[in-house]
Amino acid sequence: MKIENRTFIVSGGASGLGLAAVNELLRSNAFVSILDKDITNVTPSPRLLALKTDITKNDEISIALERTVTWTQKTGAPLGGVIHCAGIGVPGLMNNVNASQVWDATVSVNLSGTFHLTQLAMKYLVDVPMSEDGERGVIIMVSSSVAYEGLVGQVAYAGSKGAIRSMTLPMAREMAKYAVRVVTIAPSSFTTPMTDSLRSNTKQALLDKAVVFPKRFGHPSEFAHTVKWVLECGYVNGESIKLTGGTRTPVKL
Repeated sequence: MKIENRTFIVSGGASGLGLAAVNELLRSNAFVSILDKDITNVTPSPRLLALKTDITKNDEISIALERTVTWTQKTGAPLGGVIHCAGIGVPGLMNNVNASQVWDATVSVNLSGTFHLTQLAMKYLVDVPMSEDGERGVIIMVSSSVAYEGLVGQVAYAGSKGAIRSMTLPMAREMAKYAVRVVTIAPSSFTTPMTDSLRSNTKQALLDKAVVFPKRFGHPSEFAHTVKWVLECGYVNGESIKLTGGTRTPVKL
C-alpha cells in the first residue's frame, strides 16, 4: 500500500508505541486520526486529527469514525486502515479480590476495543475505492510476546493478547474479499510508559533473563518501522509477527 496521502486511524496514538507509529506515518506524508482518551499533549499538525475517544464505548468510537471520514472527504486522503495501539497491562493474581475487575478492564480495552473499532471501521473501509496496488486497506492489531509466554500475574493480559493473535488469520480470511489485509505485531517490552511503570528490579530481570539480543528493550521507532513495512509490503497478511529481540520469558523472573 502506498502510505502517502492515505488516512490511518491509530488508537492509543497519543503516547508510547502508538505515538511512534503516528510520527512515522506523518513522516511518510500520511494523514492520521488519533483516537485516545487523553489528547492533551498531541502536537497539532495539518495532517493530524486528534479525537478524545474511549475505545471501550462504541458510541464514542462511532462518533470518532464519522468525524474521521468527514475529514477524509475534506482532505481528499481516503481511509487506508486502522492501527490498534490502545492497551493496558495491569498485573494481578487470580485469587486477588480485584481479579474480576482486572480481567474485565483488560479485556474491554485490549480485546473488545480492538474488535469493535475494527468492526465499526470496516463499514467505511469496504467502500474505499480500490487503490492501484489492488487493495483497499490494512488492519494492524497489536498482540504481545506475553501471548506466547506469560508470567504469573499476567492471565488477563495474556488472555487478551492471545485472543488478538488468534483473531488474525480468520479476520484476514474474512476481509480478503474486500481487499483488506490483517496483520498483527507482537512486541515484547519496549521503552514506553507501560514498561516504565514496572519496578526497576523487574525491568532488570527481564533484561538479564528474558531478552536474548540486543540486551535492551525495544525502541518505539522499531515498532513504527515495522508498522510501515507491514503497510507497504502487500504480501504480508494473516500473520502475527514477533518483535522481541529473541525474548523468551522464564517461568519466574
